Amino acid sequence: MSLLLVCSGGGHLRQLHQLADRLPLPEAERRERTWVTFDTGLSRSLLSGEDVRWATYAAPRDLPNIARNQVLAGRLVRERRWTAVVSTGSSLAVNFLPLAAALGLPAVFIETAARAEGPSMTGRILRWAPGVRTFTQYPSWADARFRYAGSIFEAFEAQPALVGAGAPRAARPITSAVVTLGTTESYGFRRMLEPLVGLLDGADVTWQTGSTDASGLGVDARAEVPYAEMVAAVERADVVVAHAGTGAALTALSAGRCPVLVPRLRRHDEHVDDHQEQIAADLHRRGLAIACRPEELTADVLAEAASRRVVPAATPPPLRFALA
Repeated sequence: MSLLLVCSGGGHLRQLHQLADRLPLPEAERRERTWVTFDTGLSRSLLSGEDVRWATYAAPRDLPNIARNQVLAGRLVRERRWTAVVSTGSSLAVNFLPLAAALGLPAVFIETAARAEGPSMTGRILRWAPGVRTFTQYPSWADARFRYAGSIFEAFEAQPALVGAGAPRAARPITSAVVTLGTTESYGFRRMLEPLVGLLDGADVTWQTGSTDASGLGVDARAEVPYAEMVAAVERADVVVAHAGTGAALTALSAGRCPVLVPRLRRHDEHVDDHQEQIAADLHRRGLAIACRPEELTADVLAEAASRRVVPAATPPPLRFALA
């Protein structure tokens, strides 16, 4: 028997990958697992050496590819008697979890940390699916259907501002940076790039721009940076500026950086909704990031982020539910 861990790419995958180690199971049972996700540079790097089944990439509300993944779910869920089927979303959760529950398997949905004020569309669907157990990462909106399971961000702690050579780190010039808009979003976010060009002039910058048009900005824009290369760039960067996606935030936090998080907004056609505002606000409240809109980006904001560090929590708690 083994776990079946199912999710889309980006932040959903980063969250499930970390939360899997906090599932309420003996360690040996947590390590017996199969993954289902989209085939991306991040997933290939993060899941290297693991048993992975690739699903067809499905953008939000992409009904034809969602239907193709339903066929995959029908085959895999019946492949063996799984210990449990666990997902952090998005559309793949709808493909797999109701079917798993119908077959008598423990089916668990952990709502993404992007949803600080209520469930996503996936969550709203699954809360009514018979047998699917639904959990939130925020106690503020837990209810009879969505119980509080704990948060991915419990794995990190904020540290005081760095000092060195008698001077605050914030007083030093920024010589290296990472700017990332993610790779799985199908929406542009040029509003974030434009103010950073002048602010980071002369610095060594890794620009990961995804589907955003960066023409005319004079930067070395790359749609996708291989995950290992991105991690190395973040680890040596003075500052990380990112769209407020959970994947980008977790990459920065895992490298000890306090990122500047800039939320995409629906009214500017940068996402399907404003959930990135919720992510940025929660991490700002915890002291793990600086939330900032494009028009608020300044040298002082970047310097403040560069002065802070984040460390792993000594003993992040197990998730607050039982799989039995």
